[in-house]
Amino acid sequence: MVDTLAIDMTGVTKTFGPVKALVDANLQVSRGTIHGLVGQNGAGKSTIIKVLAGIYSPDAGKVVVNGQELQRPSPAALEKLGVHFIHQERLLAPTATVAEAIFVNQEPRIGPFIRAGAMKRESESIIKRFFDIDLPADTLIKDLTTAQQKIVQISRALARKASILVLDEPTAALVKREVNSLFSVLRRLRDDGLAVVFISHYMQEVKELCDVVTVMRNGADVGTVDPRKTSLDEIVSLMINRDMGEMYPRRSHALGESLLKVEGLSRRGCFEDISFEVRSGEVVGMTGLLGSGVKELVECLFGLETPDEGAIFISGEAKRYSSPNVAVRSGVALVPEDRRAHGVAIDLPVRDNITLASLNRYTTAGIVSRSREAKSVDRLIDDLSIKTPHRDQLVRNLSGGNQQKVTLAKWLSCQSEVYVLDEPTVAVDVGAKIEIYNLLNRLAAGGAAILFMSSDLLEIEGFCDRAITIYRGKLSGEFSGAQLNSDTLLASASGANRREAPAA
Repeated sequence: MVDTLAIDMTGVTKTFGPVKALVDANLQVSRGTIHGLVGQNGAGKSTIIKVLAGIYSPDAGKVVVNGQELQRPSPAALEKLGVHFIHQERLLAPTATVAEAIFVNQEPRIGPFIRAGAMKRESESIIKRFFDIDLPADTLIKDLTTAQQKIVQISRALARKASILVLDEPTAALVKREVNSLFSVLRRLRDDGLAVVFISHYMQEVKELCDVVTVMRNGADVGTVDPRKTSLDEIVSLMINRDMGEMYPRRSHALGESLLKVEGLSRRGCFEDISFEVRSGEVVGMTGLLGSGVKELVECLFGLETPDEGAIFISGEAKRYSSPNVAVRSGVALVPEDRRAHGVAIDLPVRDNITLASLNRYTTAGIVSRSREAKSVDRLIDDLSIKTPHRDQLVRNLSGGNQQKVTLAKWLSCQSEVYVLDEPTVAVDVGAKIEIYNLLNRLAAGGAAILFMSSDLLEIEGFCDRAITIYRGKLSGEFSGAQLNSDTLLASASGANRREAPAA
């Protein structure tokens, strides 16, 4: 009988001192399937994948890949077995070009010379074929958006022949069209006999894409289910060991005065004549496809870039930001999309990260009161349920969801009036998402104005009071009540409800 298992991990245990990261965990993935792996941050997903990758050696258990039992696998050995990993962090050299990043260590050559032209043509062909977008191969990685960097990372794996593909949060930075394109690719690879492990916090995507789903909790596998026969509520209940309840907690407080008002804001080549407002106690969603101008608009709202025309009002007062410091002093906080690069200093402790933007509140005559600082930090750790052994833990050692909470805590420490949130729940688990939603509700109830950027249209539909869409740099729609639904948002953000003017 032919073994159909591409991955067979049984009884895997891994401890780090007193912490049991994996306890008798199992993961069996068959060839020709897309196998979802889900669980909250800290459930053991990353650890079991790192055991598979040979980064960690298990304390007990067995790891078999394509019928071969592995003792101490190396990345090179795993690649020979056809295993390729797409990690959540985009491990790309910022000064490399797109072509160099895709063909790193596998450049086409004539003798010792790299065939640069062939490498460039093949890179552009791969991206066009798999993602149906044009991305110049000589573009530097540092000049790409987060979504484009993820596309390059995935393209690098797809350029190599693989029998097993492990993807960790591959859609976190992708818009819907790019997600659909990736799913089409994965389904073709599955139909060709590839085994795909798909790790994601986007439960709707897991249900849509995967043939089988393994749920992990507290270091163990607690169920393997058929997502076509199992509801999302049942899968989430396995993850968090309680009823899912309301995914999007509602708000019932009254709205106040306008705290953020944008009038006729324009930046050449990015966006044009954008006007909207966010009132005290209100959560307003904003969405747009890649290249719509949403990201550049966020930069202008926080002083990272300067608009060419228009005005920004905070609590009725016109502001012109020369830098983010001016925005912070004006009462504006930004929670960026890429928390590791721009939201937190991963090599500093939790304490320093939380007070980084508000150190003046704990300083007298140039001397920081560590006791006052510690009291405030401990209160925020408790309020946000940040899972850390102590306030001096390095942020790099926290899970993604807890890193995001530290980013939020940093701005809570500033006691800002306006919060600009760029994909605040990207790559965090369902439990952490609900905690973040509850936190934002408390901020809104306290009188803050919240601008909530997200490419997850179901999230905007479920959580926001109103939503605006940006299409090709222009405001394309504003929705509330019954009109605020994902189908309407997608149509507006993609231009499906607009008639394009004929070309001159």
